[in-house]
Amino acid sequence: MVREAGPASLWEPARAGDGDARERLILHYAPLVKYVAGRVGSGLPAGVDGGDLVGYGMVGLLDAIGRYDPAQGPFEPFALPRIRGAILDELRSLDWVPRSVRAKSRELERATAAALARGGGTATEADIAAEMGVAVTTLRHILTEVSYRHQVALDAPVAGMSDEVDGAPHLADLLADPRATDPARAAADADMRRRLWRAVSRLTRRERDVVALFYREGLTLTEVAEALGITVGRASQLHTKAVATLRVRLSGLAEAA
Repeated sequence: MVREAGPASLWEPARAGDGDARERLILHYAPLVKYVAGRVGSGLPAGVDGGDLVGYGMVGLLDAIGRYDPAQGPFEPFALPRIRGAILDELRSLDWVPRSVRAKSRELERATAAALARGGGTATEADIAAEMGVAVTTLRHILTEVSYRHQVALDAPVAGMSDEVDGAPHLADLLADPRATDPARAAADADMRRRLWRAVSRLTRRERDVVALFYREGLTLTEVAEALGITVGRASQLHTKAVATLRVRLSGLAEAA
């Protein structure tokens, strides 16, 4: 990550239309894009190409260079959110999940939060189904539909119910970074990890088994189902309900949790 302010002598000619000065600024600050792309990519499915993320981020860098005024202060704080925003905007534009599924996901999370609050921090499928006004069989169908949008469920934001909350920390961000040296950040991460552990410990036994096998042991849902003696569909339903419950508890939406 670039630490210095950059070659100050290049900004004025670049803003005046000097293409060579602009290219030199782009080359100088290109490491910023790789840094941001790496951070964003750490919480995405393995199939997402890192080179594509860098390409999306370059759009943000070009926009930042074009809009930056040295009188505004250091370039990095100005550019970083624009680079990240460009990457996220492109990822959203490529999102294949139908709006109807996202709507059901939000309703599931709302009902889960209400059921947890009403049940003193615990909620069964029957409780959640009652909050949604549907039968348990319908709830399980919804859980199956929603499960398809959680290819990697831990990349979901935990600071709110919407995927459109920019800058929200993700569950993946709760994992300790071995390169982290900031004591305040390390303390905050440790606190959030404790909250995650407490939230996981309050899942049902079967949900904890699914979460442990899927995330800790790295098994596929098919392998999880085989290990627990249940169908793949049921394993997917349990996984989706567990993730929804964790998101609600970590977001603070269920006061009793």
